[in-house]
Order: sequence, then C-alpha cells, then structure tokens
Amino acid sequence: QVQLVEAGGGLAQAGGALRLSCAASGRTSAMGWLRQAPGKEHEFVAAISTNGDYSIYGDSVKGRFTISRDNANNSIYLQMNTLKSEDTATYYCVLGSSSTTIRRMAPDSLFWGQGTQVTVSS
Repeated sequence: QVQLVEAGGGLAQAGGALRLSCAASGRTSAMGWLRQAPGKEHEFVAAISTNGDYSIYGDSVKGRFTISRDNANNSIYLQMNTLKSEDTATYYCVLGSSSTTIRRMAPDSLFWGQGTQVTVSS
C-alpha cells in the first residue's frame, strides 16, 4: 500500500521561500508535485526520476523551484524560491511510473498525498 505524507506548507511573502517535503512508503518510483489553485484545474509543478538523475518542471516554476530526492529515506523535496502570489495553491505529492507519467497527470496512473496548502501574500 502506497502512502505519501507531505509537510512544509504554510504562509510566505512574495519573493520569499518555502520547502515542501514528502515521505513515501510502500513503493519506490518516480515522484513529483502537482498543485491546484482555487477554481482552477490541477497543474504540473515538477517530477523526478526514481534514482534522481532526471527532473522536469512546469513552465511557471522553472528557474524558481527545485525538486530533489533522498532515496535513503524515500523522500522528495520541493525548494520554492522567489515565490509569487500565483503560487498559492494546494500542493500534492504524487508517485507514478515515470516523470513523464506524472507530467501527464493521467487520472488513474498516480498515487496522491493528502495535500499541503501554500499561501503567498503579496
């Protein structure tokens, strides 16, 4: 049984930084982050391969967010810098068969965490 537990959300000011973490149990695979702002559809944020040698980012976060993983702890992290008000959303940790699968956000292909709220004030 796959379980994903996120931590690290909260309130930040525009231009500030936050770091999210996600610990997985039950499976080791590609992992990533999706987000959903109020009234909007889910958006791909970032994904990282199983061994951590390949990562991809959504266009809106490139150059500001960095995804990393610690396979000893089966965890991933999302360092979010230069935050903007439009980064405000619920961030979900997901696990899938590959980074590409995560980017596609295919409905039945991912395991999801419970989500953590990130609020950026301007």
